[in-house]
Amino acid sequence: MKKYLFLLLAASASYFTIKAQTYNSQEPYLTKSFANAAVKNVEVSTSGGSISVAGGSPAETRVEVYINGNNNRQLTKDEIQQLLNESYELTVALDGDKIVAKAKQKERNMNWKKSISISFRVYVPQAVSTDLATSGGSIKLTNLTGNQRFTTSGGSLKVDNISGKIDGATSGGSINVSNSKSDINLTTSGGSIEATNCDGKIKLATSGGSLRLEELNGNIEANTSGGSIRANNIQGALSTHTSGGSVRLENLACSIDASTSGGSMSVEVTKLGEYVRLGNSGGNIDLTLPKGSGLNLRLSGNKVNTVALSNFNGSVEDDNVNGTMNGGGTEVVVRAGSGKINLSLQ
Repeated sequence: MKKYLFLLLAASASYFTIKAQTYNSQEPYLTKSFANAAVKNVEVSTSGGSISVAGGSPAETRVEVYINGNNNRQLTKDEIQQLLNESYELTVALDGDKIVAKAKQKERNMNWKKSISISFRVYVPQAVSTDLATSGGSIKLTNLTGNQRFTTSGGSLKVDNISGKIDGATSGGSINVSNSKSDINLTTSGGSIEATNCDGKIKLATSGGSLRLEELNGNIEANTSGGSIRANNIQGALSTHTSGGSVRLENLACSIDASTSGGSMSVEVTKLGEYVRLGNSGGNIDLTLPKGSGLNLRLSGNKVNTVALSNFNGSVEDDNVNGTMNGGGTEVVVRAGSGKINLSLQ
């Protein structure tokens, strides 16, 4: 009995020792410091993990490598090192003024049992340009100034407090961009897009997800092939279109060009720009414009409902309004197709 108990305790101790050696994927597998290096560029690529780059103090410049087993399989550090040696090329280095972090499979059709996910977190000075690519993980950029180029085949994109040229794409994930400016170009093949508090030239596109735009200022182009569009507090010029979703635009102080092929439209303009152009192939359009403004009105639909048009010169019919208000001014062209137009002035 004593011998049996001793063997059981020995086996238990051995089990817990092995478990204690299992690598915690929430902690860096590898950290490489480049403190106070004159870094101006970052190049990162990985076949399946996520990538994040954050700007901060030059003294904190470093690369952290995180590794996960396939299907969350628990691995020891020794097992990970063996897999790296056998199946991967892992590089973390400083090449002149550029940090290079790369993880690449040695074989294209590798056994899934040998597959691991390798992610990078990079901390650099703020004035840095990036070139990032992953075949499946998410990409996150924060607190940077410079030219940022990044792509993922399926993960999400998150951009915050970036100033410069921003060019990012994902084949299916969502996009969130905030507190950024200058030149923004972001696309996804299927996810939703949310943009908040951004300024400059902004181009957003999704093949199927929804658009949510808040507090944007500049030349803005935002399109979706099928999702809904929501926008609030927009200045400058906004061009936004969907092939089938609803459109709700509020607190607009901008020129506006918007359309949908089938959903309803509600547009509130508080300060007119150079034009208001709205189109809907089948749904209704509710439009609110500032009272007392000079307008060139061209409205057509199955039925056009308006408030009393004061100081108006032109023709008013059930399905068409064509003329000027208050001597003319901003071009207002609204086409509702088989839908109705409801125009109000406030």
